[in-house]
Amino acid sequence: MADSLIWVVLLPIALGFAAFALPKGNDSLARGYGVVASLLAAGLVAAQYGDVGGQVSLPWFTLPWKAAFHFGSSQLSLLFCVLLAVITVAAAIATKVPRRRDFVAQLLLLEGTMMGLFLARDLLVFALFWDAMLVPVFLMLVNWGESTSAAWRFLIYNGAAGLGLLLATAAYGILAGSTDVIGGAQAPAALSGQATWWIFAGFALAYAVKTPLFPFHTWMPETYAASPSPLAAVISSVQSKSGIYGFLVVGLGLFPQEMHRWAPLLSLLGLAGMLYGAFVALWHNDAKRVLAYSSLSHLGLLFLGIFSFSPLAIVGVIVYALAHGFFNAMMFLVVGYVEAREDTRMLNRLGGLGIRNPKLAGAMTIGSMALLGLPGMAGFAGELLVLTGVWGAGERWYAAIALLPIVLAAVYVLRVMLKVIWGPQVPDLPLRPDLSWWEIVAVAPLAAGLLLFGLWPGLVVPAAHEIAGGAPAASATLAPAHVASEATTR
Repeated sequence: MADSLIWVVLLPIALGFAAFALPKGNDSLARGYGVVASLLAAGLVAAQYGDVGGQVSLPWFTLPWKAAFHFGSSQLSLLFCVLLAVITVAAAIATKVPRRRDFVAQLLLLEGTMMGLFLARDLLVFALFWDAMLVPVFLMLVNWGESTSAAWRFLIYNGAAGLGLLLATAAYGILAGSTDVIGGAQAPAALSGQATWWIFAGFALAYAVKTPLFPFHTWMPETYAASPSPLAAVISSVQSKSGIYGFLVVGLGLFPQEMHRWAPLLSLLGLAGMLYGAFVALWHNDAKRVLAYSSLSHLGLLFLGIFSFSPLAIVGVIVYALAHGFFNAMMFLVVGYVEAREDTRMLNRLGGLGIRNPKLAGAMTIGSMALLGLPGMAGFAGELLVLTGVWGAGERWYAAIALLPIVLAAVYVLRVMLKVIWGPQVPDLPLRPDLSWWEIVAVAPLAAGLLLFGLWPGLVVPAAHEIAGGAPAASATLAPAHVASEATTR
């Protein structure tokens, strides 16, 4: 099984390059190929659950530090791989762009690079996949996006942050002697002094830009709005989690002291992002931009949970990261369906969807209820666990203030539903067919994921225990603040 781990990374990449051999004009064949290829990748990920902890490592170089092509599966990395696999299948099914062959090829290449990121156990390999996943997104934005400027803004912001990550990785390797340290059972070589501050700053900045965290989010609204809906579903729901994954695995595992030092600032920025995103989402007229700012608000909650260092909040962070992935992907696909039928996504131009397209209205209702935190769905479970953990960790003002953007989420989501689903019909909009079975198949697994983790959030507990107990540094970081402070100063 360990040998098959490398194929979780290589198979989507190989199938992505192979897709360029398909006939150019056969869009149906290209979409079918994308669906089958993404299902094969999902099957490989599912098979890895029989070998959690599997490793495969190929030596790379030993000077000026030791590095290896090292991949390994853990409870947490496999959860993110499952999220990626399910959303890639949904995106492949929902793909209706022109030149579909090339789009499917880039989608599979993007999946492979993100699989490599989540499974990498060497910091340098992690950084290389971090930068590699920018390429297919940039090409898809240039070729199928609504704005070339959005593509360049995405590349400049994330490329600069990726360069910082690469430099920080190199500095870590030179000082520690090895970058093969992610998720190790033994504590890595301790770093100290001013260099550690700068190295962590390089990691933290890259993670904050990618997630994104306020005020490093300015590339995000334009990128999400300009992306075709299948691409927006993937980058908003999975690629944004690479920063969260980095803080959970690299930050908690390798930089416990720096995580505590930076906690007040990053918690405050997370809270600011929650409030700013929620208030902006209240008045936007573009449905995609409402989702973009809503995403900024929701992701801020994850920072509050991580930097509370509460084990309960960490469970909530993982649940909510998965929930956000599922409902964000579902909503971007649904908005894409609406736009394809009505030739607009402007809220003031839409209305009467519940009368004309009841199946589409039903899909939007499910996604919207998950987004606003309906009990029984994963979003509610994640929010409750994070806020309870933050409160229990002594950050009561943060927990109390965080309730406001959560309440505002209900306001802007219900505003969209009242307008689009139950609002008066706009007379000059064309009458379009309801959801096809193919479109229903695309969103059904996303709804199932929301229910699964909403009803059984305990499924992520092993992953949270893995973070808390997988390495001495992580265990110290997740201790209560005063205990962790004592441990890290000894």
